[in-house]
Amino acid sequence: MSSTPVAVPSGHRWAGLGVLVLAVTLVAVDATVLSLAIPSITETLRPSGTELLWIGDVYSFVLAGLLVSMGALSDRLGRKRVLLAGSVAFGAASLLAAYAPSPGWLVLARALLGVAGATIMPSTLSLIRTLFPDPKERATAIGVWGAGAAAGAALGPLVGGVLLEHFWWGSVFLLNLPVMVLLLVFGAWLLPESRDPRPGRWDVLSVLLSMAGVIGVVYGVKEFAVHGPERWTTPLVFALGAAALAVFVRRQLRLETPLLDVRLFRDARFTAAVVSSLICLIGLSGVIFFMSQYLQLVRGYSPLHAGFAEMPAFVGSVAGGLLTARLVRRAGARRVLTVSLFVMGLGIGVLGFVRVDSAYLLLGSSFLALGTAEGVVYTLSSDLVLGAAPATKAGAASAVSETAYELGAALGIALVGSIVTALYAGSLSVPAGVDPALADQAAQSLGGARESAAALPAGPAGELLASANDAFVHGVTVAAWVSAALLLAAAALAHRLLRHRPAPDVATGTSAVAATGTPAGTPGETPAGTPAGVRAEAHAETHAKEHAHR
Repeated sequence: MSSTPVAVPSGHRWAGLGVLVLAVTLVAVDATVLSLAIPSITETLRPSGTELLWIGDVYSFVLAGLLVSMGALSDRLGRKRVLLAGSVAFGAASLLAAYAPSPGWLVLARALLGVAGATIMPSTLSLIRTLFPDPKERATAIGVWGAGAAAGAALGPLVGGVLLEHFWWGSVFLLNLPVMVLLLVFGAWLLPESRDPRPGRWDVLSVLLSMAGVIGVVYGVKEFAVHGPERWTTPLVFALGAAALAVFVRRQLRLETPLLDVRLFRDARFTAAVVSSLICLIGLSGVIFFMSQYLQLVRGYSPLHAGFAEMPAFVGSVAGGLLTARLVRRAGARRVLTVSLFVMGLGIGVLGFVRVDSAYLLLGSSFLALGTAEGVVYTLSSDLVLGAAPATKAGAASAVSETAYELGAALGIALVGSIVTALYAGSLSVPAGVDPALADQAAQSLGGARESAAALPAGPAGELLASANDAFVHGVTVAAWVSAALLLAAAALAHRLLRHRPAPDVATGTSAVAATGTPAGTPGETPAGTPAGVRAEAHAETHAKEHAHR
């Protein structure tokens, strides 16, 4: 069983929630704030195309790979202790990132930020369970927590834009330091300590296998897209990563308390929800990452202007999450999930028609459709994950949902980035007579082309910039069509997997009726398609049960 909840005065509970929301907001901001700084980083550090992709997505890869593991570690060592230690580590890694002298150091710093972020995310959820033993208060608290995460993602581009208007790119990381001080001071005062007296074994080998597998496979995909099959190390690393993932799965099947219960994927609803969440983030994060460069480097927007230009996507995401419960009550989970994935596919497909001088109305309408549909998909898929899992495994199931979200964000940048990088290099036309070193720099990235053009006479410089802009836009549009095809395929898959409506689950059906007044077995709605508040309550309740199970 989990540790006995500590009685916390009401005022301290909500103030403590404010500390936890501050923590998760900061982690979410750090996932999106970097996108607008990429052009400045490219100009200052001059990373290669591959290094640029790693700078963008290593944070989410490490965060996704360690979420479940760090959650188990916080059960063992104490959730407050791990949260505060992670906050200190987050501040130290932020300092390293702000003053990174080279692309390699920045990649390392971003990876360390991911490790620290992985200690913060699960600790916040566990501490909410301790702070709010009452189910109704806990549902409200986790709803606020989720809103903080969404707001953080929306604030990232705006905060980054404001800072980059006045300071250098490292300022987006220094922003973390005063927030970390607030977390340490008020967290030590307001948050109670809690731990699971019987947390189960923290399997280090499983942690290493999952990290090696994810990074190995994605590294292989990136290198193949950039360099093709000429490097024999690329397929080797890919094969080793795939082998590590296979061993990881086999090990989870044998462990009494696995880090990830892979048997949950036998349930079609669970698989549909996880795949939907993963693919929708692949499409959204990858395209948004490169659209930030498009807005600044191709359209000439300032960082702040680009941040405002991207706001429809993030505002739509928050609105979509709030609308999910009402949509599901009216149309049913299967229809809502299928239509939302289809709308996301169409929204990304519209970006396939973007040109160098396209009107912003095309971009803004696409961003709004993308964000709104993504908010619905993510909220509903989380509900489906919890509804498909047995009560004793709902904590592990929710961890899978969070991991799919982070991994989808990282894979989006990796896969979409690989397509953009490969097509850009293949389509770029360098004017005759340009120094080979400058030509090679231009072929690395759009930012590299701008650097090379600055060293050329006006005529060749203009030709190089025009060719680079066209090549980059070509890569982005093709990547948008590929992402659209993936989302349309996901819509078809979700529609097929969710065609069976199982009987209401006792653990979730009652809650659904109590919260919505709608019977769990109402035609057109699966019991898993419960509103976000119900999902939040179930998440908190079953998170603690899973700790006891482990």
